[in-house]
Amino acid sequence: MSENNVVSLRQKDEIDDPLTEILRSGAKRLIEQAVEAEFTAFLTSHGDLKLPDGRRRVVRHGHDPVRPIQTGIGPVEVEKPKARDRGASSAGERIRYSSSILPKWARRTKSLDVLLPALYLRGISTGDFQEVLTALLGKDAPNLSPAVIARLKGEWEDEYKLWQKRDLSARRYVYVWADGVYLQARMEPQAECMLVLIGATPEGKKELLGFRTGMRESAQSWKELLVDLKARGLSIAPEIAVGDGALGFWRALDEAFPSTRHQRCWQHKTLNVLDKLPKSVQPNAHGDLREIWLSPNRAAAEAAMATFAEKYAPKYQKAVDCLLKDRDALLTFFDFPR
Repeated sequence: MSENNVVSLRQKDEIDDPLTEILRSGAKRLIEQAVEAEFTAFLTSHGDLKLPDGRRRVVRHGHDPVRPIQTGIGPVEVEKPKARDRGASSAGERIRYSSSILPKWARRTKSLDVLLPALYLRGISTGDFQEVLTALLGKDAPNLSPAVIARLKGEWEDEYKLWQKRDLSARRYVYVWADGVYLQARMEPQAECMLVLIGATPEGKKELLGFRTGMRESAQSWKELLVDLKARGLSIAPEIAVGDGALGFWRALDEAFPSTRHQRCWQHKTLNVLDKLPKSVQPNAHGDLREIWLSPNRAAAEAAMATFAEKYAPKYQKAVDCLLKDRDALLTFFDFPR
């Protein structure tokens, strides 16, 4: 009989995902094409080098062993071509091919290098990484064992210590944004969070300025962060600081940089105002609030704020009071070029 009645049974924990397999296959072909083009360009750049007998000095010499690269769609097996320098008299003179697409020791894509610490901060322990990532990267994902995660954790800590000691004496930030970010891992029972400062340079580039764990409403916690930044050379006060009104940041800022103007965060203020309105009114109120901070100048913003107050008072007086109590701090940024 030629008919085959054997049915292939799916193994336990095996995920049947033909789309992902197609993506991996396509990714493999694209990587091979990109690396081959890079290698061809390398050979061409050394094509003028000849041996005494006229043969080319740098030639193709097979491939490195196949290795899996962990990607966001699972492991993709790749191989890198090798070059041979037939004219080098010593190892130091040898011309070597180094791929920028597939670095020699690369085992993961950069997106995964970002994903791993993010998962760690979300509360995934080193012993659980293999299980958690199986659905993303496939069963038996290499290079992500508990020992590897522990080593990566040590590298992250070393990088963080170096970053925390960096010199800021040559830096200037026109704007800074302050906020407290609550994480779901490795925090104490009290309401401790990550205090974060982001700065904008005169050229408009945003940079992570500093962060540390502390109490969001504590002026002392924010003061410790600001004092540390000043101790590392940040001597020029920012023009404007942006943040939520509930932060202890403002008192600490007045001590560390008394000349910095306060700008209340419109995102936080909008949520606070809308919270004091019924849901049926919130969509229109949200649009009215946008009209204020999107105004072309301070006079137009003040007029839009007055219109909001006239429209929603006295029926929704609490929402109006919430907006107007921070009137000046909400309009600070109109006093500076935008």
